[in-house]
Amino acid sequence: MDTNKLLLVIIAILLPRVAVFLKSGVGKDLLINIILCLLFFIPGLLHALWVVTKS
Repeated sequence: MDTNKLLLVIIAILLPRVAVFLKSGVGKDLLINIILCLLFFIPGLLHALWVVTKS
């Protein structure tokens, strides 16, 4: 696993919205993650981990 990806996974666990922003910038992924985090933290966390680990 790449060091940058490992750091993004750690950030995704602590601050999911920041990790999604760092990985994909401002866009649909960030908007989806903000909505999921507002509904409940766990879906936002899972989405952030998915965005960080894909590709």
